[in-house]
Amino acid sequence: MNLPVLLSKTIRKEDVGAIVQWIGANQERFDCLFSLFVKSEPGVAQRAAWPLSYCAIRYPGLITAHYGKIIQLLNDPAPPAAVKRNILRLMDQGPELPEKFHGPVMDSCFRILEDPDETIAARAFAIGILSRMTGHYPEILPELKAAVEFILPYASPGVRSRALKVLKKK
Repeated sequence: MNLPVLLSKTIRKEDVGAIVQWIGANQERFDCLFSLFVKSEPGVAQRAAWPLSYCAIRYPGLITAHYGKIIQLLNDPAPPAAVKRNILRLMDQGPELPEKFHGPVMDSCFRILEDPDETIAARAFAIGILSRMTGHYPEILPELKAAVEFILPYASPGVRSRALKVLKKK
């Protein structure tokens, strides 16, 4: 499979499935996709982000070596919204983050959650990530509840659903 050529044009869900299946648990193939994700023009990077997130969710070990770069991209305002959305998806639905990244990820997620200009998906995934982290850091639950209460009156249905689940947590 020629990833650079495939990702140079619009991809569909079927293409994403084929890429994920082709990469499988192969670290070398995943690293090739990751390289396109971080070193390509914005259009290619956002198309690479979609299968990258699904690969990391299905094969958690593949992303381990790349967490530092992913968190750096999460805090970089330059990449397209699709890049941030897929990074947040893999952190929300994927493997447990290494502990050394918990602090920077929590800071990023609270910033995303409180930013009214952020996309709906980014805010929803940020709530999910922070909610998962309350298992390790129960002391952030009051801050998370306060943040979701603040955004709740203006929240989209997807954000509202996640916010209400957080408010029910004890």
